[in-house]
Amino acid sequence: MKKNILLTIFFLLVIVFKSESQEDQTTEVGVFEHLDSIIPLDLKFVNDNNQTVTLRQLINKPTILSFVYFDCPGLCSPLLEGVGDVIKRTNLELGKDYQVITISFNFRDTPEKAKQKKERFVEKYTKGKGDGWIFLTTDSLSIFKITDATGFKTKAVGLDFIHPSAIIAISPEGKICRYLYGITYLPIDFKMAIIEANKGQSRPTIQRLMQICYTYDPENKHFTLDILKITASIIIFMLLSLIIVLLIKRKIKK
Repeated sequence: MKKNILLTIFFLLVIVFKSESQEDQTTEVGVFEHLDSIIPLDLKFVNDNNQTVTLRQLINKPTILSFVYFDCPGLCSPLLEGVGDVIKRTNLELGKDYQVITISFNFRDTPEKAKQKKERFVEKYTKGKGDGWIFLTTDSLSIFKITDATGFKTKAVGLDFIHPSAIIAISPEGKICRYLYGITYLPIDFKMAIIEANKGQSRPTIQRLMQICYTYDPENKHFTLDILKITASIIIFMLLSLIIVLLIKRKIKK
């Protein structure tokens, strides 16, 4: 009898996880963590001084990687404001202990736009340490390769994009170590992500749980509760709890 119950629970779990994985595969926009992966360091980018550079040339210390596009009417500027704010609130030194690299995922963006965007945020947040915050543009193929490597999925809608909001901690060797979600970041999370990246340690963030229960509403440009995901999460939790209870009872009877 107990074996039949366990088998039933097992098949239910398989069905739930399968439906979740199928949903993930068909999701067009979001962040799909690639912890421990090495980003393609030899991709070519153009910086705000119109110089061609590679990530291998740039990444020689812990790096916070962010993806935006410069004419974004929604999340991009708040994300950069959030990065700038946490730079000011963190006692690590930008340019010495770590750096920030912001890459435009819009191939139409130019080095001139990158320079304008950089000047705005450098003046406001970095206390003259502008060399520690690098803004890059590139072609569509390189954009696809770097966003695909980091699991950052966007969708073009006319001249705009639907996209997630997150920053990524990269080790000096180019290893993906941590994702931080949203548009505001706690100094302790930001600092720990940099310290872990410096050691090449990868760790999932608790904020990843947001993506289990929330989906991005492109029409209203905010996150909304996803009832199906919440229900699936509750079912998984209840089934796992039932398995644990049955196993404990079985051991006690023995």
